[in-house]
Amino acid sequence: MATDSTPVATTLAVPASLPDGAELVMRVMPMPADVNANGDVFGGWIMAQVDVAGAVLPMRVARGRIATVAVNQFTFKQPVSIGDLLSFYAAVTRVGRTSITVHVEVWAERNPANPQLVKVTEANLTYVAIDGQGQPRAVGQGG
Repeated sequence: MATDSTPVATTLAVPASLPDGAELVMRVMPMPADVNANGDVFGGWIMAQVDVAGAVLPMRVARGRIATVAVNQFTFKQPVSIGDLLSFYAAVTRVGRTSITVHVEVWAERNPANPQLVKVTEANLTYVAIDGQGQPRAVGQGG
């Protein structure tokens, strides 16, 4: 049996202008249950994904448990549709005594026949390091 040995391009595009120090922390594809009556992905679903992605770096910095304490800014720039592959890039922008602020950008890879990379959302969130009882603790002291 003959096989086609044509190489397949698998390199993923990286957005041209990410925040300083940003890294890919999560990728997800929305499913049909995640859309509203207009066929766009629910904003609340995207917000929940941003919260999960935004927590990745603060967990590393805090070296333990964290909790979301504030969504400082959240901007929806483009609608998200079924079939979009969402990439979440995060960068720590501030580390305080007990808190860590993160900037998250969400980029959609869409239209596989003619690939496009579009920034769909960006947000700034603040997390606080917490101990085993849920009380604030100093960043980096474990918990």
